[in-house]
Amino acid sequence: MRDVESTIGGLIDKQRIAYLSSVDAAGYPNTKAMLAPREREGIKVLYFTTNTSSRRVAQFRENPKASAYFADTRFFRGVMLLGEVEVLDDAGSKERIWRDGDDLYYPLGVTDPDYCVLRFTAFSGRYYSHFHSEDFPL
Repeated sequence: MRDVESTIGGLIDKQRIAYLSSVDAAGYPNTKAMLAPREREGIKVLYFTTNTSSRRVAQFRENPKASAYFADTRFFRGVMLLGEVEVLDDAGSKERIWRDGDDLYYPLGVTDPDYCVLRFTAFSGRYYSHFHSEDFPL
């Protein structure tokens, strides 16, 4: 892969769904389909929204280890990022990520206590394309 940032960033930006995995209390992975990240800082930091009351949030608060996977099914390629998730429920983070239409999920608006932001910070990744996988650090 010539340009990791461009290749992986482009793949992430074209997906509507991301798969985010947490670790449960027994040490098993739990994977959930999520809406694509709202924002990203390069390919290292991704911001997702979710319900504060969700099982995923409870798991990340207990154990921040995570993976995020993005699949381009049209060209049969994908990327897995390994990292950690921080649950953000401060007003600044929530306002930054809020979008028109979010009140469908969070009826009390940007201050809804059941609305939070997940900040995923990756430290490495693995890219698959053309029957070949390669690891890359971040």
